[in-house]
Amino acid sequence: MKAKILALLRERGGYVSGQEMCDMFQVSRTAVWKAINQLKKEGYRIDAVSNKGYFLHPEEEVFGSHELESRIDTAWAGRPVHFFETIDSTNLRAKLEAEAGAKQGTLIVADEQTAGRGRRGRDWESPAGKNVYFTLLLRPEMDPGRASMLTLVMALAVAEGIQKTCRLDPQIKWPNDIVLEGKKICGMLTEMSLERDYIHYVVVGVGINVGLQCFPEPISATAACLQEFTGKPVNRATLIAEIMKSFEPLYDRFLQTYDMREIRQLYEDKLVNRNRQVRVLDPKGEYTGTARGINDRGELLVELPDGRTETVYAGEVSVRGLYGYT
Repeated sequence: MKAKILALLRERGGYVSGQEMCDMFQVSRTAVWKAINQLKKEGYRIDAVSNKGYFLHPEEEVFGSHELESRIDTAWAGRPVHFFETIDSTNLRAKLEAEAGAKQGTLIVADEQTAGRGRRGRDWESPAGKNVYFTLLLRPEMDPGRASMLTLVMALAVAEGIQKTCRLDPQIKWPNDIVLEGKKICGMLTEMSLERDYIHYVVVGVGINVGLQCFPEPISATAACLQEFTGKPVNRATLIAEIMKSFEPLYDRFLQTYDMREIRQLYEDKLVNRNRQVRVLDPKGEYTGTARGINDRGELLVELPDGRTETVYAGEVSVRGLYGYT
């Protein structure tokens, strides 16, 4: 009920009577009063005035489960949400939830990670009070060979969520890094559990640099955070809610064909590599060419100097700009 109260007070932007809440939520005045006091203890500034009701002040960020629940407005993506002040890894927790039977759409969010991971097992710095760390649980019924495209779907949703929340124009460095002015602000890690040709579940983990911070070497030259571009703090719960709101319809469109066909143009419109020279770091041998976009399977199309086109699959292959990160 606390999340519903927050959502109502925020929507009204003025005083809401206790009796109206009682009627709306089918609870007693005492229950409303207790919920309001609990929200105050969590850090919300709520005034209570006789004959007027309750008023929620525009608050500084209060990051937690009730804040997230009050802002997430989707049919299934981000429902339910499990919030942790500190956790080893949202991906690890999401996999435990999945093994225990959690449903598709379950969202794991943390304020801090003690064992955050990036691609190829790299550590992901995850300090408290600064950034967004979440993992979404999916249970797609499809060929496991298509699961890698889900990270492209999430990349597009994250870019759209940032655009709506921050009024910025982020781009995607294939396959899933989110960049602003050539600097990385977000990375992702997608993992799955499968048996033969059957996917048990997929977890898509996302880490977004939000608040001002000092980045360690060697990433300090290529990393940035959203606040550097907004010039003011970004509400993390709002950002997560907007990402879920974008992801849900994008995922549904993906499932129509089980590939990128329906959302390919949206993705390519944000592709920072498109029509730029890139270096493909393939274990079989590096080569350079011009990125021309993606195909329906989410593979990067690279035109070689001799006119031939190579398709690059997002696996052990990395792509870098010829003269820098992007």
